[in-house]
Amino acid sequence: MENRDERNTHKVYETSTIGEVQIADEVVAIIAGLAATEVSGVDSMAGNITNELVGKLGMKNLSKGVKVEVTEEHVSVDLSLNIKYGYNIPEVGEKVQEKVKSAIENMTGLTVLDVNIKIAGVNLTEEK
Repeated sequence: MENRDERNTHKVYETSTIGEVQIADEVVAIIAGLAATEVSGVDSMAGNITNELVGKLGMKNLSKGVKVEVTEEHVSVDLSLNIKYGYNIPEVGEKVQEKVKSAIENMTGLTVLDVNIKIAGVNLTEEK
């Protein structure tokens, strides 16, 4: 296959009879972004990307605010988040770390070494 995708990919499965399964690094970043925005207290990924905008903006935008480094069978994730005002940052951070780690490991079979979180902003507006 000469016409390979230019993105970084990681082979997660291969057999001599069927073929191989590869996951693009961006897919791992999207999984992390989706998992993070599902946690209560997280307003959005840094850059104002939320689950509500997925349909309008497309899946690629969910990787904004997410940096992943995939090596062999390990993943390191860096997330930039906007948090809702009034939530306990350490608690929300721990929940995000757990959710992102679980989502990536369950969906890809890769081992997550670390999930680093940067709180980039606080949303002061109240939900209606």
